[in-house]
Amino acid sequence: MATQILLVAFGAILVFNPSILLNQIHLGVAPSYSELIFALSISMVAYTGIETVSNMAEEARDPGRDVPRTVNYVLMAVLGIFAGISLISIVALPVTQDVHGHYSTLLGTKYQNDPVLGIVSALGRGNGITTALRYYVGVLAATILVIATNAGMIGISRLSWSLAQHRQLPKVFARVHPKYGTPWFTLVIFGGLATLLLIPGQTNFLGNLYSFGAMLSFTTAHAAVVALRYRRPEMPRPYRVPWNVRFRGGELPLGAVLGGIGTFTAWASVVALHVEARTVGIAWMVIGLVGYVVYRRSHGLALTARYELPKAAAPAGFRELAYGSALVPILDSDVSGRAMRAAARLVDPDASVDAVVFLEVPPQLSLAAGLEREEKAARQVLEAARLRARDDKLKIRTAVVRTRSAGAAIVNEARRRNAEVIYLDYAGASRAGLSPTASYVLEKRPCRVVIETMGGGSHAYSWNGELADHTHRDRSRRVRAGVGSS
Repeated sequence: MATQILLVAFGAILVFNPSILLNQIHLGVAPSYSELIFALSISMVAYTGIETVSNMAEEARDPGRDVPRTVNYVLMAVLGIFAGISLISIVALPVTQDVHGHYSTLLGTKYQNDPVLGIVSALGRGNGITTALRYYVGVLAATILVIATNAGMIGISRLSWSLAQHRQLPKVFARVHPKYGTPWFTLVIFGGLATLLLIPGQTNFLGNLYSFGAMLSFTTAHAAVVALRYRRPEMPRPYRVPWNVRFRGGELPLGAVLGGIGTFTAWASVVALHVEARTVGIAWMVIGLVGYVVYRRSHGLALTARYELPKAAAPAGFRELAYGSALVPILDSDVSGRAMRAAARLVDPDASVDAVVFLEVPPQLSLAAGLEREEKAARQVLEAARLRARDDKLKIRTAVVRTRSAGAAIVNEARRRNAEVIYLDYAGASRAGLSPTASYVLEKRPCRVVIETMGGGSHAYSWNGELADHTHRDRSRRVRAGVGSS
């Protein structure tokens, strides 16, 4: 990204000339309207990386906040970089007219397969510098292709796994590797298909085919946003696309409508102008639809009904305890991440954990005054806790609360945040030797309170009206407790 920004900056300094940019454009002639539509459909490939963010939504600590923010950042980066490089490239390698009246640019002839290399060559001011830049761009291009390939495999593996989970593909696509937890069968199948498509070496065909699939997928996604607004208006929506209007008893998202029209138009232009993409893309769709019907019918499943593969049954006599939220008070600076991981085993995979540092302010100071050093240290502790909890893909929210009494503040925060469990980590403590803070929390408990007394999951005591000693087994990031246990 830094390299591309530098290319735009150097190009703006060394070669950019507005008159050259404007004088070579003759809309309707160079380019013709059909070429313009052709170019628009190809340019849509530049935006296909944005939807990869949604594939990683499950990895986000706070999807309602992080995913929209990331999409907006990626959109700004894509628009800025692609627009900048396009402007610099068409000035560095302008459109020319040959003796036969045909318009062309070296970007579409000599440097068709490596336009960035063409820009570097045009910007070079010395043979040594140009040669070094050419090698650097080559290494960078290879790196980007590896990253893009990985992103593509992440997307197709997660999509296929989800389809198989909902009985839209054979359940073999939902198998995961026993050691790595990855959908290995899907990776093998689609890696093989990708290799077959690469063998002819037709980059134009691959770009057109990718644009065909991407634009159709985007159109479907826009239509789904509109449909969900009307079919499930009560669905929690931490982020809504802008430009919503009341229409026929529901909220119509104009952004999705306009986006759907745009992407459908781009898809139609691919179908109309690219014979290979039209042939292979439509044939692939027909094969997929026929395969879907055959698979559903062969298993006695309705074509439009929703199904899901059954989850593994719990052991006999056990029930699963999974809280929707947890509050983890941090009362000292000894944070190893153990408390975060232990709390993660108590909550749903989609739940969040609130890690809060409670700073007790002496009576002689006002709550807002002093303790700047302590508060700074507390925020460093929270950041350390956040980083150490990342390995468990834990959705963690942090805060620093100033208070006169830590126990009362913990109880109030648990009520305010609607926490279902409070997790206290007291290594080496017993119920008789608990601190006044823990004793107050137990006495005024607004929800279940879990206290780990020896660390590492050896012994944990849970209070919800009575005391019980649990032995934990963690097999699915949740705690399974015997029926009748507290």
